[in-house]
Amino acid sequence: MKRNLLILLALLVIPAGAFAAGAPASFSAARSLLAASSSPGNSYVAGISVVLTAPVEGDLSASGGSIVVAAPVKGDELLLAGSISSRARVGGDVRVAGGSITIEEPVAGDIIAFGLSVNDSGRVGGSVLIVAANAALTGGAAGPVTIYGNNILLAGDFASNVDIVASGRVTLTASTTIRGKLVYEAPEAATIPVSATIIGGVRYTNAAYLPDAGTSRILSLVSIGFFLLVRILGALLLAGLLAGLFPRLAEAVVERAHAERFSSILLTMLLGFAILVATPILFLLLLLTFVGIGLALLLLVAYALLVLLALLYAGILLGGVLVRRYMKRETIVWHDGVLGMLVLSLIALVPFVGLFVMLLFSLFSAGALLQLFFHFAFPHEEQTPEML
Repeated sequence: MKRNLLILLALLVIPAGAFAAGAPASFSAARSLLAASSSPGNSYVAGISVVLTAPVEGDLSASGGSIVVAAPVKGDELLLAGSISSRARVGGDVRVAGGSITIEEPVAGDIIAFGLSVNDSGRVGGSVLIVAANAALTGGAAGPVTIYGNNILLAGDFASNVDIVASGRVTLTASTTIRGKLVYEAPEAATIPVSATIIGGVRYTNAAYLPDAGTSRILSLVSIGFFLLVRILGALLLAGLLAGLFPRLAEAVVERAHAERFSSILLTMLLGFAILVATPILFLLLLLTFVGIGLALLLLVAYALLVLLALLYAGILLGGVLVRRYMKRETIVWHDGVLGMLVLSLIALVPFVGLFVMLLFSLFSAGALLQLFFHFAFPHEEQTPEML
């Protein structure tokens, strides 16, 4: 099967006119080309829309957006287009590549076709190689047949072996005859009617292109792990960036957690909880009024920004607390934010307890940020603006 594929691929790259007779060739190119005069030799045409209505005594080579060959070709056909329709007999080989390919009349030689959809209803005198998403070969073939595709349909009389690799269904119509072997690989057994005849026998290989339960479980775990890794790395970068760009703000948040009494810390957390819960309710109430829609959108943006900053400063807060506790350092640098976010991300992986700890730090950060922003907007102390 692989040997036949290599031979047929080699034939594809041989120029169509390599063995042409000495008759003069014709060349035509236009945006919309109608070739209505016969060619005594080879014919080369190109255009966005190409229609051939006159016979070609030699080979035909055509390229374009849409190609329709409505006259017989005594030699070979080489067609490259988005839509290809060969509606007349071909005396040689047919080599086509495109989106939608239709071959309606007999082909004396071989067929090599690459496309999204290939439909050949004419008898093939030689071998066949088709690579397509959906392929239908309903006229039979005198030589060996090789098809790679998704859904494949066979009909007619096949004088030699038929080899198929399919990712979908393989179907044989009634009265289909295969005088050689039918060798196919597909996720499920082919639909073979009782009236079909396969003289050489059938060899079926089950190919499960979808992963089994074990593989799916491994892939899901790898995907979850990759997602968590990317999320943690992104959080580390943002936390380090904020701690490095706004060290005074980070130190102010850490100072509120380190120096204040437990009651003040609890009140700060309650403030953060109240804002995070009340803001969505206020957003919905504003949407009920036409005038409040614009304000609601601004409130939504501010709320999303506050949630993001609360999560990031929760890591910075933890890093600052660890630095003050174990390294006895008051200032905050960028790697303190990275360290704290890394520790907080690892704690968050612990079921139930981790999320609760992360929620507590985030609530305190939200409350502390709100207080700092309020004092910055409405300063009552000379040192408050210096926090930012």
